[in-house]
Amino acid sequence: MATKIKPLLPSLREKKRYLAFEIISKSKIKDFSAVSGAIWANSLSFMGELGAAKAGIWLLPDKYNEKTQRGIIKVGNKYVNELKAALALIDKIDGSEAIVRSLTVSGMLNKASKYIAG
Repeated sequence: MATKIKPLLPSLREKKRYLAFEIISKSKIKDFSAVSGAIWANSLSFMGELGAAKAGIWLLPDKYNEKTQRGIIKVGNKYVNELKAALALIDKIDGSEAIVRSLTVSGMLNKASKYIAG
């Protein structure tokens, strides 16, 4: 008989934040994988593999709005500023020039989702 692993107490869990971002570009970027790739590439080059792993960066594909070019990234609360800096360094997405701007940071997904609707 397999023994169950005890779940982590809430006080020991990593605290998370949701960062809403916006992409400003001349041409519309509809491909989420291109956005995801650019964010990951810049996060890895800025923070390194260990820093990006500790930050717990998680892009939410279902929370990306193609029309407004806004989305949400989940990150650990101690690494919000590092993620903002990595986003600020993005200059090209899918070959076209782009600026990624952080809109807000929230501890609740519903609050951050209000910013991506437009």
